[in-house]
Amino acid sequence: MGEVISLQPRIAYPAEAKNYGVNEATWRVLVESTFPSAKSAEGILLAVAYCQARKLDIMKRPVSIVPMWSSALNRYVETVWPGINELQTTAARTGEFAGIDAPIYGTEMTETFTGLVKDKTETVTLKFPEWCEVTVYRLVGGVRCPFTARIYWMETYSRKGSRSVLPTEMWVKRPKGQLAKCAKADALRAAFPEECGGYSAEEMDGKVIEADEADISRRRKQEASQSASVTDIDPETGEVLDGKPVTDEKPDLSQVGADVKELVGKLVRRALPNGAWETAIGYATEKLQGNDLVYAKYALRQAERSEAVPATVRSNTMELIQRAGVAGAWRGAKEYLSKLHKDGKLNGLEFEYAQTALELAEAEAAATAAAMQEAV
Repeated sequence: MGEVISLQPRIAYPAEAKNYGVNEATWRVLVESTFPSAKSAEGILLAVAYCQARKLDIMKRPVSIVPMWSSALNRYVETVWPGINELQTTAARTGEFAGIDAPIYGTEMTETFTGLVKDKTETVTLKFPEWCEVTVYRLVGGVRCPFTARIYWMETYSRKGSRSVLPTEMWVKRPKGQLAKCAKADALRAAFPEECGGYSAEEMDGKVIEADEADISRRRKQEASQSASVTDIDPETGEVLDGKPVTDEKPDLSQVGADVKELVGKLVRRALPNGAWETAIGYATEKLQGNDLVYAKYALRQAERSEAVPATVRSNTMELIQRAGVAGAWRGAKEYLSKLHKDGKLNGLEFEYAQTALELAEAEAAATAAAMQEAV
């Protein structure tokens, strides 16, 4: 008779797996089939915990285990990120997902990349679209509204190693497909900011964890709060006033270009996960000037305020903006907000958030209308 050989999984079954209801047979499937490139038991257990918390079937691989270079730890660490399909599943669960358009691509570019990989110089010449644009639709107050995102290949592609400019094998094999996935994720976040707020695995592959910037930002805020007296803090917004009222200079949106709005949108998305608002404003100050800088600061402060505003207020504000935009009833919407504030249904911070969001949306609509009139 033939001898029965017991094959051990390449990553040993950890005792902690029992706490997640994972037996040895399931562990083998996770290690050998679901996550064949995982390097540690910790990474797989993170994926299991994520899926259980989100009530997802891990066998369908809704998440990916992505190795990322940590500048703080000076080594690679395994992180768990939702795949693009998980983001779309999350959007669909809201009951407001109303479809998605096929990706639109920009001009084809040709670029040669040269870099070191394990002390060897490698060169690859690649053709890829300059950008990709995807539109996701969401039902807002019964109206099917489009949310479009455009991302650029050179700003998005994944690199081999923390200091290499060489694209990873997947981005070499699928330069259009990978960019389309990232554009789709960006559009889903724009349409469903509460539900799909984080980045996807496709976007984070090959990226660096810059924990230092977030830590510095948090420390600065904490130090400022600790050094301020009670009278130096706004009781409604929580901002450190340093003895002077904090006022936001309002930009002229008709003079802000699409490229600036795109840059600011990217800064908001990058600052949101770790609260690095001061870092984002510092970056904008270095890159922009004049009205563009005023717009960047205004939009970033508005995004920062939104973190302290309840989800219901954000949702109701979005619905109010959509209705005002369709009917052109911006003045009526502002009066409605003022009444809510006067009646005590919106506190100071909530009113400021909703009012600023409405003003930005109105200015954006006016700028768009003016541009269309000029084009006629």
